[in-house]
Amino acid sequence: MNSFLESASTIALAVIGLAIVAVIVSKKSNTGNVIQAAASGLANNIGVAVSPVTGQSVGLHLDYPGSGGFGG
Repeated sequence: MNSFLESASTIALAVIGLAIVAVIVSKKSNTGNVIQAAASGLANNIGVAVSPVTGQSVGLHLDYPGSGGFGG
């Protein structure tokens, strides 16, 4: 039974990995903007986290990439 679960989980991970690759390389996936949005969110989180230490005011960028803010 243990080898069956190992085989099933290997197949499931392969299918998930293939789906991830298909989404990344798809022309319709807009991968660049997704990565940019994630990076903007991370930058906002870091800015808020260090603002009490640095004393700087944080202006959050909440625009969708490509409509302003970091995306231009």
